[in-house]
Amino acid sequence: MAHVTLHNAAGYAQDIQARIHQLKSDEPESNGGKDTGPAPYELLLAALASCTSLTLRMYADRKGWDLGSISVDAHFGRDDSGLETITRKISFGNALSPEQLTRLAEICEKTPVTKTIRQGSTIQTSMA
Repeated sequence: MAHVTLHNAAGYAQDIQARIHQLKSDEPESNGGKDTGPAPYELLLAALASCTSLTLRMYADRKGWDLGSISVDAHFGRDDSGLETITRKISFGNALSPEQLTRLAEICEKTPVTKTIRQGSTIQTSMA
């Protein structure tokens, strides 16, 4: 369903290949990196935000709803006890009815990346 490859020659900068797309990841300077790309948790939030927006757009298109622009603001945090929380705030360029907003909020909970994050996934690691 999805596949990426990654190459790291030295340091914290990562070169990522996703199909024909080149991405970078790095740590901020405050964590010893060179800040040449988003940090891993920022990439995770980007995946959640983009999946949310894409899914909402697909749903609205099928319903004939004009959402206008879609903005997703996602934040990852960890409290002193280690509890991790992701918050997601979504706004639209066009005014929507309360019923539409309620339905879109329900759809947000069913996006593929939301479901994967919530239920977790098995990770199988091998060394070559």
